[in-house]
Amino acid sequence: MKQQPPLNDAIAFALARMVDDAQTERRDPSHSDIQFCVDQCKLAQGDPKYHGQNVGKAKRIRAVLVWAIEHAHENGRKLVGQLVTQIRSSGGFSSGSTNYVGEEAIISLRDALAAEGFVLTPDGEILPTALNALSGTELTAALASYVRRAQKGSQDAALVVGTGKDLLEAVAAHVLLERWNNDQPPHSFPMLLGQAFAALELRTSADKPVNGEPPQHRLQRALYDAACAVNTLRNKQGTGHGRPWLPTVTTVQARNAIQVMGIVGDLLLRTMKDKG
Repeated sequence: MKQQPPLNDAIAFALARMVDDAQTERRDPSHSDIQFCVDQCKLAQGDPKYHGQNVGKAKRIRAVLVWAIEHAHENGRKLVGQLVTQIRSSGGFSSGSTNYVGEEAIISLRDALAAEGFVLTPDGEILPTALNALSGTELTAALASYVRRAQKGSQDAALVVGTGKDLLEAVAAHVLLERWNNDQPPHSFPMLLGQAFAALELRTSADKPVNGEPPQHRLQRALYDAACAVNTLRNKQGTGHGRPWLPTVTTVQARNAIQVMGIVGDLLLRTMKDKG
């Protein structure tokens, strides 16, 4: 289960600001979109519209979330996540979109979330900062968010915030803990990834081809080799030293490498899910 984002007064006011279009041209999400989210989160009791009041979107969101802080905090946290998803899907984080909420509104929400230990990514995903504090399904969901962003080539998805690991190191270590209860993974990346592949019964280049094996095994070996190749491009100085790639790696090459990380990370997480 994905960890819900936090909720406090600062977040409530920042999120209300993101939907405020009273002084500008109309933007999505619409009142109807907000109504759907409020109903999904069972927060109608705190909705001014439910009580017959005619209010704007900003005042409406602020009222619902402030009410939720006092009366239904977990439901309010769920609403924060749904509203940010709605804003993101409407183009609220894209500067070229007619629904763009503006840099100041984004910074306001980003800062409010950061104070509670969460990151608001440039494309509008909310991720916990301290992934080391997560485990089990919550960590799986958080890593899956990084994987999705890596598949799109997002530059900041290569390193998992708060862990000191790159994405594949974090995913492989998580697989070993979940499958083999191994909390002391090897430091060598090829060994770490190889053990994660083995834990999921996936093939690596150490597994020689046999006659009659399914073609998927060849793809698994190729993906393992590709992931190891990507790891050789890493800047081993770590997350505190800027760009995660060697100086010789171009922007296009870095994007390709990140997408490979996303593909292999997705293979590991989906296979782990399928195996229960």
